[in-house]
Amino acid sequence: MRSASDDDVQTTPGLLQLTMPALFTLCFAWAMWRMPAFLMTFTADGPTVDALARRYDAAGPVAWVALIGAFVFFVLGVATVRRAPMEYEDWGWFDRISVFVGRVTMMLIGALVCVMVFEVFMRYVVERPTLWANELSLWMAGFIFILSGLYAMQQRSHIRIYLLYDIMPRALQKVCDVISVALILAFAFFLFWGGWGEASQKYLRWETFGTAFDPPIPATLKPMILIVVTLVAIQAVANLIRDWNAEPVVHSAADDIDPDEVERLRRQVGAE
Repeated sequence: MRSASDDDVQTTPGLLQLTMPALFTLCFAWAMWRMPAFLMTFTADGPTVDALARRYDAAGPVAWVALIGAFVFFVLGVATVRRAPMEYEDWGWFDRISVFVGRVTMMLIGALVCVMVFEVFMRYVVERPTLWANELSLWMAGFIFILSGLYAMQQRSHIRIYLLYDIMPRALQKVCDVISVALILAFAFFLFWGGWGEASQKYLRWETFGTAFDPPIPATLKPMILIVVTLVAIQAVANLIRDWNAEPVVHSAADDIDPDEVERLRRQVGAE
């Protein structure tokens, strides 16, 4: 693994940094919506496949293009992602995956806002509320909540209490770091072990929400929780390895002060 070089840092997002997450999100969303067709293709014949066949059509060319495009744009997105100046400086190949997932999450936040604004307009201005906006918002918000945890882990942005940690010698800090990562790994293992059966069944039978729009929220979010928690555990191990020989950081109240924000406020009040 390597540190991010100057070529990996971009103050203003380039064309690839905008298009790759957007294209991946569109392809993945369409492939996810047509997932029952792929389940019927790749799953052995039986009652589950028969139940899906009664509700969904076979996969068409567009669905296959979307599925292939999701894999292609994911690989290209991970390869071309660049670090913003305010993001964590030291990163490796797995960090690139987490950062790209963070970019996709940011795209989903923008899409979620658009859906909510559209619903407000339709409900209170046109007085013709939709049947899909509320469930789609819940579905997208679930993905945002889950995926943002991976990006937060890569950025070391989870809430930590440093009152005792900062006064420990570096060797004891490393012991605490190992214990923390071991607990994360144990949590991920037992969550995966205990939740795999239910999650896989919901996915294979493509369990839906039971509303008029009927999105597959249970079928998608349950497996996604297990996948992302596993990725978070791997990212925690990667953080431990990369931060093992790092210089200890002493935290203080001054860490919460943003110099740029202070300067902006000084200019607003006319202070020298």
